Order: sequence, then C-alpha cells, then structure tokens
Amino acid sequence: MKRSVLIVSLDLQITVKIVSDEKGRQDAYSVRKKVFVEEQGVPLILELDEHDQEAIHFVVYDEVDQPIGAGRMRGLVNAHGKIERICILPEHRGKHLGKLIMNTLEEHARKNSMKKLILNAQSYAVPFYEKLGYVVTSPEFMDADIPHRAMEKSLLND
Repeated sequence: MKRSVLIVSLDLQITVKIVSDEKGRQDAYSVRKKVFVEEQGVPLILELDEHDQEAIHFVVYDEVDQPIGAGRMRGLVNAHGKIERICILPEHRGKHLGKLIMNTLEEHARKNSMKKLILNAQSYAVPFYEKLGYVVTSPEFMDADIPHRAMEKSLLND
C-alpha cells in the first residue's frame, strides 16, 4: 500500500508517504524520538509501543528525502480510526506540515471507509486540531506526564 502525496511549498518538494517497510518505520521512529523523547521527555518505552507493529505509519520527507515529520493511524472497531504520534521536527514547524500530514491521514481514512477519527491531543495543540474540524470530547487528562484532551472528527459530513 504505497501512496504518496506531493505538494510544492516555499519552493521545496515535501512528500508524505505511507511506509510499510523497516526503513520507513525507522524514519518515523527517528522523528518521534527527537520530538517526543528528546524534546518533550517522554520515556522511550512509552513512545515506541506495542501498537507500532499494527499501525499504519506516515512520514513527511523533505526535498532531499530526509524524514521531518511523522504520524500513525490504527483502525478500531465500528469503522473508527485512531490518529497518534503526530509530530514535526522543530526546525520545520510553522510551514503547515502538520496540516499536510493530517490531511493525508484523513484522506487515507476516507478511502478505507472510516466514519470517525479520534485522537488524544496534547492540550497546547487543541486549537490546531479544532481548526481542522476536531472537537474536544473529554476533560483534560495526563498521558506521559503531559496534559491531553480527547478529540474526534466525523468523516460522514465532509
């Protein structure tokens, strides 16, 4: 299931790829380790978990094919998908790459007949997800010592 989305932004070619091989997963893990483990202090044992083998991994690559962003999606019962581990390296933030990866995940979900997407957003990122149509569905809770809120988006009305 190799699928790519290509955009041109600021004279750079940015690609989001669904990866299924070991190299692609390692690219995703490298970005996640830099953002969640090194930057945010999440323990590695919590960041790389038992769901990584079953999840679909998405990696954002820059114009020289270096991984600069990542995310994953798991399919759940009742045609729901769970979005997790969305991250962009600090030096590439502010370039709308978070929106790009989210749009790619949502496109994949629609093509696979998912009716709803759910995610646990770090509380500071709630406004980002709200701009993409997600709504908060929980009070604040702690995950890996970081405040989060559960959110969801129906894909039926898009």
